[in-house]
Amino acid sequence: MSKIVDVVVPAVGESVTEIFEVRILKGVGEYVQEGEVLLEGDSDKASIEIVSPVTGQVSEILVEEGADFPIGNVIAKVEEKAIPKQEEKKEVSADKAPVAEDSSEQAVAAPVKSAPIASEPPKTVTPVGGERRVKMTPLRRTIARRLVEAQQTAAMLTTFNEADMTAIFALRKKYQERFVERHGTKLGFMSFFVKAIVDALQAYPAVNAEVDGNYIVYKNFYNIGVAVSGPKGLMVPVLRNADQLSFSEVELEIKRLAGLARNNKLKPQHFQDGTFTVSNGGVFGSLLSTPILNPPQSAILGMHTIQERPVNVNGNVEIRPMMYLAVSYDHRIIDGKEAVSFLVRIKELVENPERLLFDV
Repeated sequence: MSKIVDVVVPAVGESVTEIFEVRILKGVGEYVQEGEVLLEGDSDKASIEIVSPVTGQVSEILVEEGADFPIGNVIAKVEEKAIPKQEEKKEVSADKAPVAEDSSEQAVAAPVKSAPIASEPPKTVTPVGGERRVKMTPLRRTIARRLVEAQQTAAMLTTFNEADMTAIFALRKKYQERFVERHGTKLGFMSFFVKAIVDALQAYPAVNAEVDGNYIVYKNFYNIGVAVSGPKGLMVPVLRNADQLSFSEVELEIKRLAGLARNNKLKPQHFQDGTFTVSNGGVFGSLLSTPILNPPQSAILGMHTIQERPVNVNGNVEIRPMMYLAVSYDHRIIDGKEAVSFLVRIKELVENPERLLFDV
């Protein structure tokens, strides 16, 4: 007697309660191997693949395409059985058989069937009266919720400064070629800022803390969230144990996370346990901004575009590459003096990067 096995939406993180816009990859009656992806969906942080727990035939799909579904619920049923040989042969022949010239429609239908189904764009309705209604994506819904949450729960302020990027420009120009040859990646600006942030967090531990009810939780580790751009918008995966990483390791890890974001491969674990966030609006041309906190973190650094501007250097006016910096912080646990001192520390380290290299 065959056995019907439930396919359950797996738990993917404490804060994730449901998946959105489910995409069905295997229909009722189709055969699947154990571990083969049956359905896909999006959480408020990343994409989720739901696989078959057994080899067999799909007997039920309990969700409609594009619907939302709670974590932990049964989303499909699979009848556990061996895959008939004729079904295996069909798959092989579909993959290997040549396509006749007069069967183009059938050929097109067969890539569509075997290729992974990409995330569909938000569904729209027919414009009426010059308006257009678009369903918010899961990521946009989460962003909206968290932005409101940040403003309602934190006493948020922003302090500003600017950094002269001359010294970093000179170091990158001098060592870029050898850095690439040795490490296989370019020496960017972000590694300097990540190292400066870690140093400043160690000097001002309240900036690396968070509020938990009537308690302040001080973190003795440094997981830096770095905003990267993906097909679903900006995401903030976490650079773990940044204090233990070298410049090259920081650059390589950011490159890896950015690649996962571009290919829609970031998972919920990539977003967990961050203690501080850095966002670089400068890549989009932002000159100055007030970044919003990423709860439950208590501070965020905003980097901006580099502009050549006239500045006073030892009594002389010189044209220097300047970057405005902004730190938004939760005034409940971070005093203004601490926030300003924290940002000044980053400024000093960025303007004197040899201090980062020699840990002085």
